[in-house]
Amino acid sequence: MKLLKISIFFLVLNFSALAIGSWLMENGPMTNWYMNLNQAPWTPPGWVFGVAWTTIMICFSVYMAYLFMEISNINLILLYLTQLGLNISWNYIFFNQHAIGLGLFCIMALTIIVTLFLINYRKLLQFKSLLIVPYFLWLLIATSLNAYIYFYN
Repeated sequence: MKLLKISIFFLVLNFSALAIGSWLMENGPMTNWYMNLNQAPWTPPGWVFGVAWTTIMICFSVYMAYLFMEISNINLILLYLTQLGLNISWNYIFFNQHAIGLGLFCIMALTIIVTLFLINYRKLLQFKSLLIVPYFLWLLIATSLNAYIYFYN
């Protein structure tokens, strides 16, 4: 029961972050600015992003619940809040402000933070660490997409 309650808490936080990020990007993927960019040939169709982020946030919420049940210190909370802030900020920086370079820096920092989760807590959570792998893999793809746009526009 405790796992369920904590998972729901993180689901609310993570999906709220997605909603705020979506609101801040102001329909960014559908704007002329974005559609006219030279995009990577491996850019997935738009519907993939919704499916990916939904899956990622469900897995990440359960991951955080397991992790929070094991340890709930200030370092974990700060790491999580930094991840949350970077995740929200990227949408605004990239889509709203069209700051592709700063967006690349932001998403690279986010990838590093998620990598730290994966590495630092893998022994503690063991197989449950697989729950953060979709987030990590998606960020590698997203970083490559942002980098391609940065270097080819």
